[in-house]
Amino acid sequence: MKDSKRKQFLVAGLGLFGKSVAMTLHNMGYDVLGVDMDENVVQDSSSDLSYVVCADASDEKSLRSLPIDDIDVAVVSIGVLESNMMCTLLLKEMGVPMVVAKALNDLHGTMLNKIGADKVVYAEKDMGKRVAHNLVSSSIVDYIELSNEISVMSLQLPTDLIGKNLIEADLRRRYNINVVAIKRGGSTIVNPKAHEVFQPDDEIIIIGTHEGVKMMGVNF
Repeated sequence: MKDSKRKQFLVAGLGLFGKSVAMTLHNMGYDVLGVDMDENVVQDSSSDLSYVVCADASDEKSLRSLPIDDIDVAVVSIGVLESNMMCTLLLKEMGVPMVVAKALNDLHGTMLNKIGADKVVYAEKDMGKRVAHNLVSSSIVDYIELSNEISVMSLQLPTDLIGKNLIEADLRRRYNINVVAIKRGGSTIVNPKAHEVFQPDDEIIIIGTHEGVKMMGVNF
């Protein structure tokens, strides 16, 4: 399952949120190991994901039987609070570099932070795609699908664009996307002029077709 060129993901809990994250990552071409203790859920997901296992991800023995050493990012979306926390704790103890845990409420989120979760999200199905895209690249700050054709992505400025203006970057021709805003320090430049020069710490917000926006995020 290990591929040195691509991150490896584990999604524990294949409810609305978990399956949405897992399916989005899978459709982007990443290896995803889905885990759920409900046999019916596993059966339903087996045709959609490359690897699906029926197991209790909050049980140490079951978790250690999985190829955890290959996992770069784990998403814990188990709906039972105790199991959710135990799985998060075990994954961190087993050395998973990044564990993203779905919190059921604010108090649960606070507890997840205290036991070592690297990121806590409060989300359901409509947020799953955004989280999945954020996990793929550390440069991607946020990702939203506005419609069946159009997406918006916020990402850290690629180093190749530092010192260039919008004309020189030529993003419209290269990716069929438009830069709608630049976040710079505490201010935001909306609808930047063509001669605006990108700065090293800029965050850019782009809009375009799904294909163009994803290509821009993956290529950088």
